[in-house]
Amino acid sequence: MLIGEVARRSGVSARMLRHYESLGLLRPSGRTGSGYREYSGDDIRRIFHIESLRSLGLSLREIGRALDDPGFTPSALVDDLIRQTRERIAAETELLTRLRRIDAAEPVGWEDVLQVVAFLQALGSKSAAARQRAALSSADGVPVPVEALVEAVLRETEPNVAGALRWALARSGGGGTALLAEGLGSPVAAVRERAVQALAEMPGDEAGALLRDALAHPDGVVRGHAALALGTRGVADAGPTLVDMIVAGRNDTDAADALSVLASDAATAEQTASTLIDRLAHDTTEAPARVRLTQALADIPGPTASRALVELSCDEDRAVALTATYLLQLRDAR
Repeated sequence: MLIGEVARRSGVSARMLRHYESLGLLRPSGRTGSGYREYSGDDIRRIFHIESLRSLGLSLREIGRALDDPGFTPSALVDDLIRQTRERIAAETELLTRLRRIDAAEPVGWEDVLQVVAFLQALGSKSAAARQRAALSSADGVPVPVEALVEAVLRETEPNVAGALRWALARSGGGGTALLAEGLGSPVAAVRERAVQALAEMPGDEAGALLRDALAHPDGVVRGHAALALGTRGVADAGPTLVDMIVAGRNDTDAADALSVLASDAATAEQTASTLIDRLAHDTTEAPARVRLTQALADIPGPTASRALVELSCDEDRAVALTATYLLQLRDAR
């Protein structure tokens, strides 16, 4: 079969067939009397083998080895192809993500595009100082891709950088709340905590609603951060969780401060005092927790808290009695 017919039947151009021959990859079995290349059935099969291996992404050099080296192991080749393909997909995926984030920042000119690229590179820097500068640069009007900012918030371990990133996210307009909600469902406890901390600093009703939902979260740390944020905003639903935190001794001082904010009006003050008193009277409440609950009564205004402190000043537990007596003196001095 001559080269023109081979090209027509195989779909491989005559030019490419000559290229294969120049590389020693394909050798026509014979020549006609006029000197034209003549391909045998085995030559045709080799062409199809070459094209099949090219479709897997092999270079022509690798194809030559695969077809001519008796010691060549197909499994090793396939494993290497899998590795290369995964690396290529990862690189392409990273590029696609970066392009999407640039597009989401809605740049109006090339200067904006370059600023976003620099911002994304700084967010991924190994330098904590560079990441912090990137977060603070949002104050200079740099277009901020919110998705990238949320991702940075959820992975950041350096406290100062994390604070700057949360600040930048809070200034971004609230577009990251849905992504932070996904963070609350992460299997990694640290990611869940970073998500709720960021939500606590986010403005708007959507963030507030997510924090209310978080009061029922199975992770106690998430519940605690949500309760502290809501308590300082005067949301009464946070009260029971704040009391639980005082009993458990987890951020109990902050929880007591948040309770005092909740008790700013008379009705809530009486309700909060009653909740604290009930926990004090509970049989399973241990001695250190009773002291903390007594201390929490200090900043709760109203007659219910005052009467409770008077009674507690005679408590059988000396630590509780002394604490209540001291707190009564402070209340009288106000």
